[in-house]
Amino acid sequence: MSRKELSRMEVMERLGSKRMQQNEAAEVLRLTTRQVRRLQRLYRAQGVAGLVSRRRGRVSNHRLGADLRAQIVGLVAERYADFGPTLACEKLAEEHGLHLSVESLRQLMMAAGIWKARRARQPVVHQMRERRAARGELVQIDGSPHDWFEGRGPRCTLLVFIDDATGEILYLRFVSVEDTWNYFGAVHDYLLQHGKPRAFYSDKHGVFRVNAKDVQNGEAITQFGRALEELDIQLLCAHSPQAKGRVERMNQTLQDRLIKQMRLQGIGTMAKANAMLPAFIARLNGKFAVPARNPQDAHRPLGKDEQPEAILTLQSKRVLSKNLTLQYHNTIYQIQTRRPTYALRQAQVLVSEKRTGEVTISYKGKPLQYEIHTLQSTQSQIVDSKAIDITLRGSMIETRNNRSKAQPSHPWKRTFNPAIGKSQINSIR
Repeated sequence: MSRKELSRMEVMERLGSKRMQQNEAAEVLRLTTRQVRRLQRLYRAQGVAGLVSRRRGRVSNHRLGADLRAQIVGLVAERYADFGPTLACEKLAEEHGLHLSVESLRQLMMAAGIWKARRARQPVVHQMRERRAARGELVQIDGSPHDWFEGRGPRCTLLVFIDDATGEILYLRFVSVEDTWNYFGAVHDYLLQHGKPRAFYSDKHGVFRVNAKDVQNGEAITQFGRALEELDIQLLCAHSPQAKGRVERMNQTLQDRLIKQMRLQGIGTMAKANAMLPAFIARLNGKFAVPARNPQDAHRPLGKDEQPEAILTLQSKRVLSKNLTLQYHNTIYQIQTRRPTYALRQAQVLVSEKRTGEVTISYKGKPLQYEIHTLQSTQSQIVDSKAIDITLRGSMIETRNNRSKAQPSHPWKRTFNPAIGKSQINSIR
């Protein structure tokens, strides 16, 4: 007998010995007095057996049929073998119109050997941090390098922007590598789509923070940090992955759901993947996003003087020589001006480079005309650890494209004919 049935037997004994009234028994068992009288009659007629549930040992009326169970197991084994029960249940409902509970599907998958129950991990206690109140107050950003196309395409990085207040995905973008240029492009698109958030929350990647202990040359701020300062957006860096746990957990979700969705659609390029992301974001936000405590949106519009194209650039200060030249990225720039040359000698100018490679040199906010005078030999290139693969891949492609090819008249291109003797070959040459 179950614990519930044993408690009923004890109550029936009290009723039989007049130590409890029917209304009291109904309150203890959380039943009506009519149900108590029915149980009392069964107990008098059959004893303890009358209190045992009649449904025990019977097949449930809601049990799936054998044919339907075989169809579900076959579909899961064929198309969703490495899907979890929750995601597989969603796909069965969306793609095949088969609606069943997640627990029912989990039991079917375990019985068929498709899914194994996972042992619960030892919980790790971290300090809880309450979500921000309004959407746009704090946006967590991160890059997730992974084999997103499962060998159908090159390894790449997914840039993830997630709102702290709602858990909503605000921006996703596949890029070749996690570097300053790609973050500039992502922030540019984000600003045009949502406006300026109050703050970005990131890790200590070199794009966001100068990690050198002793910064001897230049300012102790990255190009990304300088651009956010001009846009009046605060940049916060987390001390550990657990501190920005929401975006880290979203990365795990995306590495499961997004990869499998792209597999089902046969996507193997970044262009096609980026094209399907808006619909995927809308579907995922509708399932997992939560409402913010404050209904007001904290995003701010761009000001009239805030031009993202001009701010999201690589900027560097240079001092003009006596000949009005400066060096930038192994290139000599000669300033062309109609004013007296002595007016610009030793002047400090600002060099700005856009994503397109266009370079602008300005003095006191006004652009200067220039000519490229001399191209210096390339020195050792400084490459971030996450960009080594992309840099080496590009150099190999360039070497392959520049490799000289044999001309059609080259002897290697001629067809060998054994019937032609050596003397005849010499005569042909």
